[in-house]
Formats: sequence, structure tokens, C-alpha cells
Amino acid sequence: MISFDKIILGSRSPRRQELLSQIIPITSIEVIPPQNSEEADFEQLCDLESIRQRLISICKTKNDDVLEQVEQSAGTLNPILTADTVVVVEQEDAKYLVLGQPPEKGEWKQTVRQWFTDYYAGKTHRVLTGLCFRSGDQINTEVVQTLVTFHGIDYVNRYLDWYLSIKESLGKAGGYAVQGSGSIFVQQIEGSLSNVVGLPLEQLIELFH
Repeated sequence: MISFDKIILGSRSPRRQELLSQIIPITSIEVIPPQNSEEADFEQLCDLESIRQRLISICKTKNDDVLEQVEQSAGTLNPILTADTVVVVEQEDAKYLVLGQPPEKGEWKQTVRQWFTDYYAGKTHRVLTGLCFRSGDQINTEVVQTLVTFHGIDYVNRYLDWYLSIKESLGKAGGYAVQGSGSIFVQQIEGSLSNVVGLPLEQLIELFH
């Protein structure tokens, strides 16, 4: 494992803490979520470079938020890691669309069903994770991409009603969890698997070194 006396994870996600603990001892991880839960959105962004830049901006804003909390508490300035993960699909007009979390109320099942049938089934989509790592005066940012290909429409339709019934889609970016039952729809992954869950461990190891 990589040795840190202490590293601050600026995240509300238990999955990110669990992933980070695979390469850093859990006793060295301090979780300080950003106080501001509001984030910039991806509305009107339809090209990959703009989406990547927005991801970096979100991660840096989270990192600044956590830094301010630490400074106000007069704590020791340990390294700070923040991240944000989105699912990006390509539309018929060759423009890109960021899928967030499905709505918590109302017709969330219809929303997820549309995502699966229109954007996922038999196609390849992107999962992008932005990273911001602050160590002392140095700030490193990166966007990591993984390509995820789903099985065809017949296979997806066979199991989609069941998947919607277990409600795993709720609270998940893109409406599925590759670390859970959503994995049954995945035919191929090109790149980091942990990136799809929320934290690309391979790139983090390089970043930390």
C-alpha cells in the first residue's frame, strides 16, 4: 500500500472511501465532504472537451471547499483528494450528453428505461472521472475515461424490468451500478473498472507517486 500519514478524501461517497482504502490504509484516510452540495451542471455542453473541463472545475471547487474547512479548523494541511464521475453518451447528432442520477421521485423508471434502450443497449458509452489532488502548493488534475459496452437490446429488455424493480438505479450516475447487479448488462470494459465505480485506482497510484 502507498504510505500517507493522513490523506483527506473530500467526498460523500462510501464507495470512494472503500476504493481508496484498497491502496491506502483506512486509518490514514480522513473524510471531509464539501460543505456546498451544489455543483455546476453540464447543461448546454455537448462536446467532450467542454465536459472534461467542467469536470475538472467541479473537482477543483470541491477541493477548495475542503481546504477552506481545514484552514478554518486550524488543522494540519494534509493532501486533499476530490473526484467526480459522470456517464457520457453519444447522441444521433454526434453530440454528447451527460447522464446524471435519475430523478428520485416521479417517473424515474421511465427515465432509466429510456437510457438503457436508447443509449446503452448494444452501444458503447463513456464513464469519465475527474480528479483533483492537492499536496502542499501543488495541484494536479486529471480526467480518466473508461469505455463501457452493453449487451444488445434483446438481452437488455429481457432483464430490464427486473433491474428496475430492485431500484439499484436510484442515486447512481447513469442509472446503474457496475459493482452491483448492473454488471449483468455489461459486455465489455475498456480501461479502469474502478473508474466506473467512482475512483480510478491505477491512475491514483501514479498521481500519488
